[in-house]
Amino acid sequence: MTSGLLLVLLLQGYSEDSHSMEAVATGDLTASGSSTVYPLTREAARRYERANPDANIAVEFTGTTAGFEKFCAGEIDINNASRPIDESERAVCESNDVAYVEVPIAMDAISIVVHPSNRWANDITVDELHRLWSPASEGQVMTWRDVRASWPDEPIELFGRGQDSGTYDYFTTAIVGATRSSRMDYVASEDEEFLAAQIAAEPGALGFFGIGGYHRHWNELKLLAVANSDQPVFPTLETVKRGEYTPLSRPLYLYLNRQSVEEKLELHRFAMAYVEDIRDWIHFTGYLPLEEQEYADTLDALRQLESQ
Repeated sequence: MTSGLLLVLLLQGYSEDSHSMEAVATGDLTASGSSTVYPLTREAARRYERANPDANIAVEFTGTTAGFEKFCAGEIDINNASRPIDESERAVCESNDVAYVEVPIAMDAISIVVHPSNRWANDITVDELHRLWSPASEGQVMTWRDVRASWPDEPIELFGRGQDSGTYDYFTTAIVGATRSSRMDYVASEDEEFLAAQIAAEPGALGFFGIGGYHRHWNELKLLAVANSDQPVFPTLETVKRGEYTPLSRPLYLYLNRQSVEEKLELHRFAMAYVEDIRDWIHFTGYLPLEEQEYADTLDALRQLESQ
């Protein structure tokens, strides 16, 4: 995992004369993007602002894909991302002279959750998830029995992340086999709190979102184990670290605008504090830390930016 999670510094098209961040007020930091990463960056910002009262860090969520649209247009300093930047987004950043720094920040496990009164479903297979969420299943796979013959012949109500979400991108790639391809007859939202409340209110519900969303509502939802050609596995720190919760484990990222890092000392200080301190408080958010050495490597790379 370490080799795939090293900080990557990309300087495509960067120059001293670039003005890609004119839309951002000098001295303020702005973060947008993934609602999965949002609780992490919001908590990091809260702690940083408490220690640095003059700091002003605005954090919102729009979904990873929508966040990259803003980021590659030079409108924000930080994009929170639940997947790596893709080729088309990289090309837009390059065409706009937006160079960036990719910072791996945590691990996530996409969770499959149901209403707590559900007594028949304790686990689900990857093949069953594929059958349930494939585009061809719209209007066809409509009951629990359609998914597994031993489950009741009762309607299944689906909930999940919206199409601007990196979680949706990752889930559809891993489960359906095609990025941004799924049935559309489900309740979609970029807001995990909304989805959790809806699933908790609907006895026939099944939904997906990041593990943090489940941990924040563990007493209102039921978590399913996922089987991928083996025994069902629950998403935990241990199963994710051992690579057992597949294919729904993934790293989470920050993308920092390189020009902002150079022009706004506060951004560099915030990024350093974020990475340096996250292992102390990440458990409060429900997400999973990277290995200690990965954070150390990232801090070394961030320090090198000071001398460039």
